[in-house]
Amino acid sequence: MSWKNELPDELWRKILEIGIKASNFTFKDLCCVSICSRRLHRLSNDDLLWSHLISVDFPNQTSSSSSAKSLYKIRFEREKERKLWAHKRAVLRKESLVSEHLRKLREIEVRLREERNKLNSALLELSNLHKVSQASVALNVWQPEVVRGRHKQMVEQCVVPVESRVHALDMEVKLCNQQLQVFDKAYRDEKRRLDTAKEELKSMKYHPLRDYTLSSTENQENRKKRKKLKNMHQLCRGTGD
Repeated sequence: MSWKNELPDELWRKILEIGIKASNFTFKDLCCVSICSRRLHRLSNDDLLWSHLISVDFPNQTSSSSSAKSLYKIRFEREKERKLWAHKRAVLRKESLVSEHLRKLREIEVRLREERNKLNSALLELSNLHKVSQASVALNVWQPEVVRGRHKQMVEQCVVPVESRVHALDMEVKLCNQQLQVFDKAYRDEKRRLDTAKEELKSMKYHPLRDYTLSSTENQENRKKRKKLKNMHQLCRGTGD
Protein backbone atom coordinates (compact mmCIF):
# COMPACT_ATOMS: atom_id res chain seq x y z
CA MET A 1 0.00 0.00 0.00
CA SER A 2 1.43 3.38 -0.99
CA TRP A 3 1.70 6.33 1.38
CA LYS A 4 -1.10 8.09 -0.53
CA ASN A 5 -3.55 5.35 0.33
CA GLU A 6 -2.47 5.30 3.98
CA LEU A 7 -3.59 8.92 4.54
CA PRO A 8 -7.28 9.30 5.47
CA ASP A 9 -9.63 11.47 3.42
CA GLU A 10 -9.94 14.04 6.19
CA LEU A 11 -6.19 14.62 6.20
CA TRP A 12 -6.09 14.98 2.41
CA ARG A 13 -8.92 17.51 2.55
CA LYS A 14 -7.07 19.42 5.25
CA ILE A 15 -3.87 19.47 3.17
CA LEU A 16 -5.73 20.79 0.13
CA GLU A 17 -7.62 23.32 2.24
CA ILE A 18 -4.43 24.65 3.84
CA GLY A 19 -2.84 25.04 0.40
CA ILE A 20 -5.84 27.00 -0.91
CA LYS A 21 -6.07 29.26 2.16
CA ALA A 22 -2.37 30.04 1.90
CA SER A 23 -3.05 31.28 -1.67
CA ASN A 24 -0.43 28.91 -3.00
CA PHE A 25 -2.86 26.37 -4.41
CA THR A 26 -4.84 27.53 -7.44
CA PHE A 27 -7.76 25.99 -9.31
CA LYS A 28 -5.26 24.69 -11.88
CA ASP A 29 -3.39 22.81 -9.15
CA LEU A 30 -6.64 21.36 -7.85
CA CYS A 31 -7.60 20.20 -11.36
CA CYS A 32 -4.16 18.61 -11.79
CA VAL A 33 -4.57 16.80 -8.48
CA SER A 34 -7.98 15.50 -9.54
CA ILE A 35 -6.55 13.57 -12.49
CA CYS A 36 -3.93 11.75 -10.40
CA SER A 37 -6.28 9.08 -9.08
CA ARG A 38 -9.93 8.30 -8.57
CA ARG A 39 -9.66 9.02 -4.87
CA LEU A 40 -8.07 12.44 -5.41
CA HIS A 41 -10.62 13.16 -8.11
CA ARG A 42 -13.40 12.52 -5.60
CA LEU A 43 -11.72 14.57 -2.89
CA SER A 44 -10.93 17.50 -5.19
CA ASN A 45 -14.63 17.88 -6.03
CA ASP A 46 -15.44 18.74 -2.44
CA ASP A 47 -17.63 21.86 -2.25
CA LEU A 48 -15.70 23.22 0.72
CA LEU A 49 -12.46 23.37 -1.30
CA TRP A 50 -14.12 25.15 -4.21
CA SER A 51 -15.85 27.51 -1.81
CA HIS A 52 -12.46 28.48 -0.44
CA LEU A 53 -11.20 29.01 -4.00
CA ILE A 54 -14.19 31.24 -4.74
CA SER A 55 -13.52 33.35 -1.65
CA VAL A 56 -9.86 33.69 -2.66
CA ASP A 57 -10.26 34.32 -6.41
CA PHE A 58 -13.66 36.05 -6.43
CA PRO A 59 -14.15 37.91 -3.15
CA ASN A 60 -17.30 39.93 -2.50
CA GLN A 61 -19.33 37.71 -4.79
CA THR A 62 -22.91 36.66 -4.11
CA SER A 63 -23.58 33.03 -3.25
CA SER A 64 -25.65 30.60 -5.30
CA SER A 65 -27.60 27.42 -4.73
CA SER A 66 -25.56 25.50 -7.29
CA SER A 67 -22.45 23.52 -6.43
CA ALA A 68 -19.31 25.44 -5.57
CA LYS A 69 -17.37 23.95 -8.46
CA SER A 70 -20.08 24.87 -10.99
CA LEU A 71 -20.28 28.36 -9.49
CA TYR A 72 -16.50 28.73 -9.74
CA LYS A 73 -16.65 27.68 -13.40
CA ILE A 74 -19.36 30.26 -14.16
CA ARG A 75 -17.46 33.05 -12.45
CA PHE A 76 -14.21 31.98 -14.06
CA GLU A 77 -15.80 32.18 -17.54
CA ARG A 78 -17.21 35.61 -16.73
CA GLU A 79 -13.84 36.81 -15.49
CA LYS A 80 -12.16 35.39 -18.59
CA GLU A 81 -14.65 37.22 -20.83
CA ARG A 82 -14.11 40.43 -18.84
CA LYS A 83 -10.36 40.14 -19.28
CA LEU A 84 -10.76 39.52 -23.00
CA TRP A 85 -12.87 42.65 -23.41
CA ALA A 86 -10.44 44.61 -21.26
CA HIS A 87 -7.63 43.30 -23.46
CA LYS A 88 -9.45 44.38 -26.63
CA ARG A 89 -9.97 47.86 -25.22
CA ALA A 90 -6.32 48.05 -24.19
CA VAL A 91 -5.23 46.96 -27.67
CA LEU A 92 -7.45 49.62 -29.26
CA ARG A 93 -5.99 52.26 -26.94
CA LYS A 94 -2.47 51.19 -27.77
CA GLU A 95 -3.20 51.10 -31.52
CA SER A 96 -4.63 54.60 -31.23
CA LEU A 97 -1.48 55.68 -29.40
CA VAL A 98 0.70 54.18 -32.16
CA SER A 99 -1.34 56.05 -34.79
CA GLU A 100 -0.93 59.28 -32.83
CA HIS A 101 2.85 58.81 -32.65
CA LEU A 102 2.94 58.14 -36.40
CA ARG A 103 0.93 61.31 -37.06
CA LYS A 104 3.30 63.39 -34.93
CA LEU A 105 6.30 61.86 -36.69
CA ARG A 106 4.86 62.82 -40.08
CA GLU A 107 4.28 66.37 -38.85
CA ILE A 108 7.86 66.61 -37.59
CA GLU A 109 9.15 65.24 -40.91
CA VAL A 110 7.20 67.94 -42.78
CA ARG A 111 8.62 70.64 -40.50
CA LEU A 112 12.11 69.23 -40.99
CA ARG A 113 11.76 69.33 -44.79
CA GLU A 114 10.44 72.90 -44.68
CA GLU A 115 13.26 74.02 -42.40
CA ARG A 116 15.90 72.31 -44.58
CA ASN A 117 14.46 73.95 -47.69
CA LYS A 118 14.52 77.32 -45.93
CA LEU A 119 18.13 76.72 -44.89
CA ASN A 120 19.18 75.70 -48.40
CA SER A 121 17.48 78.78 -49.88
CA ALA A 122 19.22 81.06 -47.39
CA LEU A 123 22.59 79.41 -48.05
CA LEU A 124 22.11 79.72 -51.80
CA GLU A 125 21.19 83.40 -51.58
CA LEU A 126 24.04 84.02 -49.17
CA SER A 127 26.47 82.37 -51.59
CA ASN A 128 25.19 84.51 -54.45
CA LEU A 129 25.55 87.67 -52.38
CA HIS A 130 29.12 86.75 -51.52
CA LYS A 131 29.81 86.29 -55.23
CA VAL A 132 28.26 89.69 -55.95
CA SER A 133 30.39 91.24 -53.24
CA GLN A 134 33.53 89.66 -54.66
CA ALA A 135 32.55 90.83 -58.13
CA SER A 136 32.07 94.35 -56.77
CA VAL A 137 35.57 94.32 -55.35
CA ALA A 138 36.91 93.13 -58.68
CA LEU A 139 35.04 95.89 -60.52
CA ASN A 140 36.44 98.55 -58.21
CA VAL A 141 39.92 97.29 -58.86
CA TRP A 142 39.86 96.63 -62.61
CA GLN A 143 37.10 98.76 -64.18
CA PRO A 144 37.57 102.37 -65.28
CA GLU A 145 36.19 105.25 -63.23
CA VAL A 146 33.10 105.61 -65.45
CA VAL A 147 32.16 101.96 -65.03
CA ARG A 148 32.80 102.10 -61.28
CA GLY A 149 30.60 105.14 -60.96
CA ARG A 150 27.78 103.45 -62.85
CA HIS A 151 28.11 100.35 -60.69
CA LYS A 152 28.05 102.47 -57.53
CA GLN A 153 24.90 104.18 -58.75
CA MET A 154 23.20 100.80 -59.33
CA VAL A 155 24.18 99.58 -55.88
CA GLU A 156 22.90 102.75 -54.22
CA GLN A 157 19.55 102.31 -55.96
CA CYS A 158 19.07 98.89 -54.32
CA VAL A 159 16.29 98.81 -51.73
CA VAL A 160 18.26 96.64 -49.27
CA PRO A 161 22.02 97.11 -48.91
CA VAL A 162 24.04 93.98 -49.54
CA GLU A 163 25.67 94.05 -46.10
CA SER A 164 22.30 94.20 -44.32
CA ARG A 165 20.93 91.35 -46.38
CA VAL A 166 24.02 89.24 -45.70
CA HIS A 167 23.65 89.88 -41.96
CA ALA A 168 19.95 88.93 -42.11
CA LEU A 169 20.74 85.73 -44.00
CA ASP A 170 23.46 84.82 -41.49
CA MET A 171 20.92 85.16 -38.69
CA GLU A 172 18.40 83.10 -40.64
CA VAL A 173 20.93 80.32 -41.19
CA LYS A 174 21.69 80.21 -37.45
CA LEU A 175 17.98 80.09 -36.61
CA CYS A 176 17.39 77.32 -39.15
CA ASN A 177 20.22 75.26 -37.68
CA GLN A 178 18.79 75.71 -34.18
CA GLN A 179 15.32 74.71 -35.36
CA LEU A 180 16.72 71.66 -37.11
CA GLN A 181 18.39 70.56 -33.89
CA VAL A 182 15.10 70.97 -32.01
CA PHE A 183 13.16 69.04 -34.65
CA ASP A 184 15.81 66.30 -34.79
CA LYS A 185 15.56 65.80 -31.03
CA ALA A 186 11.75 65.83 -31.18
CA TYR A 187 11.86 63.26 -33.98
CA ARG A 188 14.17 60.95 -32.04
CA ASP A 189 12.04 61.22 -28.89
CA GLU A 190 8.82 60.57 -30.81
CA LYS A 191 10.43 57.65 -32.66
CA ARG A 192 11.51 56.14 -29.34
CA ARG A 193 7.97 56.49 -27.97
CA LEU A 194 6.60 54.93 -31.14
CA ASP A 195 8.96 51.95 -30.90
CA THR A 196 8.03 51.47 -27.24
CA ALA A 197 4.31 51.58 -28.07
CA LYS A 198 4.79 49.07 -30.90
CA GLU A 199 6.66 46.68 -28.61
CA GLU A 200 3.92 46.99 -25.96
CA LEU A 201 1.25 46.39 -28.62
CA LYS A 202 3.10 43.32 -29.85
CA SER A 203 3.33 41.97 -26.30
CA MET A 204 -0.36 42.69 -25.68
CA LYS A 205 -1.40 40.76 -28.79
CA TYR A 206 0.84 37.87 -27.75
CA HIS A 207 -0.63 37.69 -24.22
CA PRO A 208 -4.40 38.15 -24.65
CA LEU A 209 -5.38 37.28 -21.06
CA ARG A 210 -2.89 39.43 -19.19
CA ASP A 211 -4.31 42.23 -17.07
CA TYR A 212 -3.61 45.55 -18.74
CA THR A 213 -3.96 48.84 -16.93
CA LEU A 214 -3.18 52.32 -18.13
CA SER A 215 0.30 53.54 -17.32
CA SER A 216 0.76 56.68 -15.26
CA THR A 217 1.60 58.68 -18.40
CA GLU A 218 -1.52 57.45 -20.19
CA ASN A 219 -3.60 58.20 -17.10
CA GLN A 220 -2.27 61.75 -16.99
CA GLU A 221 -2.97 62.23 -20.70
CA ASN A 222 -6.51 60.91 -20.32
CA ARG A 223 -7.13 63.18 -17.32
CA LYS A 224 -5.86 66.16 -19.31
CA LYS A 225 -8.16 65.28 -22.24
CA ARG A 226 -11.16 64.88 -19.94
CA LYS A 227 -10.37 68.17 -18.20
CA LYS A 228 -9.99 69.92 -21.55
CA LEU A 229 -13.30 68.53 -22.81
CA LYS A 230 -14.98 69.54 -19.56
CA ASN A 231 -13.65 73.09 -19.80
CA MET A 232 -14.76 73.34 -23.42
CA HIS A 233 -18.20 72.07 -22.47
CA GLN A 234 -18.50 74.62 -19.66
CA LEU A 235 -17.30 77.37 -21.99
CA CYS A 236 -19.88 76.41 -24.61
CA ARG A 237 -22.62 76.39 -21.99
CA GLY A 238 -21.51 79.80 -20.73
CA THR A 239 -21.48 81.18 -24.28
CA GLY A 240 -24.94 79.76 -24.92
CA ASP A 241 -26.30 81.40 -21.79
